[in-house]
Amino acid sequence: MFGRTGDGDASPSSKTVRVRSAGFLSPRQRRVAWTAFLITAFQAPLAAKLADDASWLFAVVVALLVATVILADDAQRRRPMTEAEAEAD
Repeated sequence: MFGRTGDGDASPSSKTVRVRSAGFLSPRQRRVAWTAFLITAFQAPLAAKLADDASWLFAVVVALLVATVILADDAQRRRPMTEAEAEAD
């Protein structure tokens, strides 16, 4: 009824999909984005404590923007390949 896998037999499922290997950010750009996110995420509370005005809010907005870019890149990396992209490989 159910086929076993892992003992040398091929998977009985013919609906396996390949996951694309890269998003729209290069590995170096991802490292820079993560570094920028961490710096702004740590800088915002520090600026809020030291500054009397609301200038710390800019750091929060930048951190959210960078986080959105990182999440969009992760979503694109996890999206299955289309048939056209698979044929191009």
